[in-house]
Amino acid sequence: MRVYHGGTNVVEHPMIAVGRLQLDFGQGFYTTDIKEQAESWAMRMQQIREKPGIVNVYDFDISKAKNNFLYHHFEHYDNEWLQFIIANRLGSKHVKRYDIIEGGVANDRVIDTVEAYMANMMTLDVALRELSKHQPNNQICITTQEAISECLEYVESYNIN
Repeated sequence: MRVYHGGTNVVEHPMIAVGRLQLDFGQGFYTTDIKEQAESWAMRMQQIREKPGIVNVYDFDISKAKNNFLYHHFEHYDNEWLQFIIANRLGSKHVKRYDIIEGGVANDRVIDTVEAYMANMMTLDVALRELSKHQPNNQICITTQEAISECLEYVESYNIN
């Protein structure tokens, strides 16, 4: 499977420890199989960091990931996804850990719902109804260095300009 990572750096050798804490799926190396999504993220980072946007391209061995590592796929924006996102964003130490997590991004389309639910301004039923209106885009977070070494192979990088 071809995957992409958008940012402002060439990343030939991803390292877990560089990833930020308290993201959707916790600390890890985030990729997507949606090229346009990675390019959009690279453009966003280019504006914030005032550095050229770069998309890194990798081959991801999904079979090896599923067979040799703790792999979890959230197929929908549902209660399981919502609780997992919230726990990670709050920095909970009790979140079930996986080596590789795939699923929807808590992006601009759904973050207002997530935050309203977290602030008790929306019930779970209402939040789930709102989330169900959206088709998830996709992110793949690799949370262990071993999984990166075994499943991810750098192909190339390119500037988005």
